[in-house]
Amino acid sequence: MDLYADLDLSPGREEVETGELVVTDDVLVKAFALGPGATLDPHEHGESTNVFHVLEGTVTVLRDGDEEAVAAPGVVLHERGVEHGARNDTDAVVVFTASLCPLPG
Repeated sequence: MDLYADLDLSPGREEVETGELVVTDDVLVKAFALGPGATLDPHEHGESTNVFHVLEGTVTVLRDGDEEAVAAPGVVLHERGVEHGARNDTDAVVVFTASLCPLPG
């Protein structure tokens, strides 16, 4: 049942690795592992809500020009159309999922 347990992500310095955990007609849950110094560039989803669930470590969440360090376990909501991204400012790998729903048409 635990889809996260089967995931094997181990990014190096400044690398981002991803894996899809759930893909259905109306939701996508994707795991992101950021190595030390890595950045998931800010972007937006105009038609979808995006929720980060921080699973391991502390990730710096970027949103509309603001930044905040969020430690596991943590949950961050990004409303539709809000620019968001993430950065790893630590010396360890950080892991979070991003849930996107509904999927863009």
